[in-house]
Amino acid sequence: MLEIGADGRTWLLTGPRSSYALRLTEADELLHLHWGPRIALADAEELAARQQLPYWPFEAPVDGHEEYPVEGGPRFVRPALSVRTEERRGTEWAFQTYEAAGDELRLRFTDDGLGITLHYRMRDDVIERWVTLANEGPVVELLRADSATWTLPLREESWRLSQLHGRWAAESRLVRGDLTYGEKVIGSRRGHTGHQHLPWVALDTDATEERGEVYGCALGWSGTWRIAVAQLPDARVQITGGAGYDESGLLRLESGETFTTPLFPGLWSDGGFGGASRAWHAYQRAYVIPDADQDRPVLFNSWEATEFDISEEQQGVLARRAAAIGVELFVVDDGWFGTRTSDRAGLGDWTPNPDRFPKGLKPLADYVHALGMQFGIWVEPEMINPDSDLYRAHPDWVQFQPGRKRTELRNQLVLNLAREDVQEYLWEQLNGLLSSASIDYVKWDFNRCFTDAGWPGEPYPQKLWVEHVHAFYALLDRLRAAHPGVAFESCSGGGGRIDLGVMARTDQVWTSDNTDPLDRLAIQHGFSQIHPARAMAAWVTDSPNSQLNGRVSSLRFRFVSAMAGVLGVGGDLAEWSEDELDEARRWVELYKEIRPVVQRGDLYRLRAPAGGLSAVQYVHGDEVVVLAWLQAQHYGEPLAPVRLRGLDPEETYECRETGEVHRGAVLLHHGLRTGLRGDFDAAVIRLRRTWVNCPKYSSNSN
Repeated sequence: MLEIGADGRTWLLTGPRSSYALRLTEADELLHLHWGPRIALADAEELAARQQLPYWPFEAPVDGHEEYPVEGGPRFVRPALSVRTEERRGTEWAFQTYEAAGDELRLRFTDDGLGITLHYRMRDDVIERWVTLANEGPVVELLRADSATWTLPLREESWRLSQLHGRWAAESRLVRGDLTYGEKVIGSRRGHTGHQHLPWVALDTDATEERGEVYGCALGWSGTWRIAVAQLPDARVQITGGAGYDESGLLRLESGETFTTPLFPGLWSDGGFGGASRAWHAYQRAYVIPDADQDRPVLFNSWEATEFDISEEQQGVLARRAAAIGVELFVVDDGWFGTRTSDRAGLGDWTPNPDRFPKGLKPLADYVHALGMQFGIWVEPEMINPDSDLYRAHPDWVQFQPGRKRTELRNQLVLNLAREDVQEYLWEQLNGLLSSASIDYVKWDFNRCFTDAGWPGEPYPQKLWVEHVHAFYALLDRLRAAHPGVAFESCSGGGGRIDLGVMARTDQVWTSDNTDPLDRLAIQHGFSQIHPARAMAAWVTDSPNSQLNGRVSSLRFRFVSAMAGVLGVGGDLAEWSEDELDEARRWVELYKEIRPVVQRGDLYRLRAPAGGLSAVQYVHGDEVVVLAWLQAQHYGEPLAPVRLRGLDPEETYECRETGEVHRGAVLLHHGLRTGLRGDFDAAVIRLRRTWVNCPKYSSNSN
């Protein structure tokens, strides 16, 4: 809901539980008023009337109060907008008008022909913010154009910052620490979102998992990015974020050109970190992830079973075994195309290898479909091997700096996707590929960072950092429109490209190349702070874990770990025993029963993975699923029951495993015993509300 003050200079956006208010002063200063629990328009107007900008020597009165700080004038905070022309640098903007369209507010400013529009849109309790820049004057260079600046209320208590950091095979590690004066900057200089940080932060003063105020924001951009959290000299806190990492230049706008920043949504919750997570999850399922009301299938991926040594016959053997255990989607990973027998060749040549697939992919796809499964493939379109037909024909299509060595990582270079000829080539190749066989799914990988990001001959080569991402989005959008039945997964050496921008165009994301079931618990715990289980791909692979650490774990532990998201199998089924295959079939069957609850339910983190017992819970309607894992149990150390969340204390719940009936109040306050013991044990516990106390179902009701 959007409300506007009588003088047309106070605006209030309100969701089910929260409100956001801002005010334009008589001096055309756009100031922040409120972000937090629901308030009325009269409350916002009182806040506007009592707001007085302070004056202190050597400080700027508007610092810490402005909605969108620009560079120029009496300001010392980090600017969200920094521009320059041939004659000047900075912005002296003037307010023009506002527009209210449904739940969206647009505030229009102008400066010497540059139109600046600030957008606000309430999605439940998530506020989407972005900026549009339209140039009708002289050429403007955008040095910095952030999506939003978020202002937190002044608090007596100290703020604490939560973020997700990591590296390859150890992504999404949650860390919390006190926010101190100055700036904390996270981001990526790598050309993609990166394994090192997810573009999300949360701030609180005293929150727990289920209680207290939490402020959070997350950026929807799949390229180089930056989020800066600043505690100013007067203790006020602002969060500024957007595309690009530094001020070397994003784009140059000619007269008549426009630039729209990525979304930078924000969320306030008084339900602690868990409440904030559930609100983020609901927002993504409702407004971001395509077809989120459709549950994702159980998949098998051939990579860890075969790596590059594949053939049509061998894939058929794996497909038969996958179908026998209940797999619904069979995916051929790397090695099916060009001369791809290792990572040294073939990238860029997206036609089936004639020796391995003499009649193309269609015979295998048809065979997989005949087994009752969907068929998928792996691609890495933005990359190219020097040993490829494409590179030999077009060596100028890669990113490179003239006179410098073309750096190879993983024996590959990065295509300059900002070029229109490269875009058209990839469209023709991928569209032709998806038209050549009944392909239902594409795993889209991105296995190296930008290093030599040059564009010889382009007057403003810096723009490739932005235009590469725009072209990537446009290509995905075009393919989805042309092939609406094809699902896409985002991968970047695991979790290197996970953000709201790519999630708006893909059906799920590959969380990490680390498939060790114990390591994944911490990765999945961090991932769940912002993203829902519906998007989180997780695999069951072999034991010992040959890819990383050699850890030995039970099939039970591996399956229950992977069942916390979108279940997949990545082990070598050709080497699994009949007993293992039979057990796997039972786990897959169980997952299909709980899948609607896991993928669409509300998530409660009951115990964080910290060496002993950890557990998560999902609630969807009357159904409850608890997944619990025990890493190790010491002698004489009893396991405390796990206290559940999100239940009705007045109702009863039947355990589908044991038939026992529990009161909701007992489960909430005294907990549920998991029955786990020893090392690397795990359990799936299903509960169903019985409604015995509901008048509608009472035998005494009329």
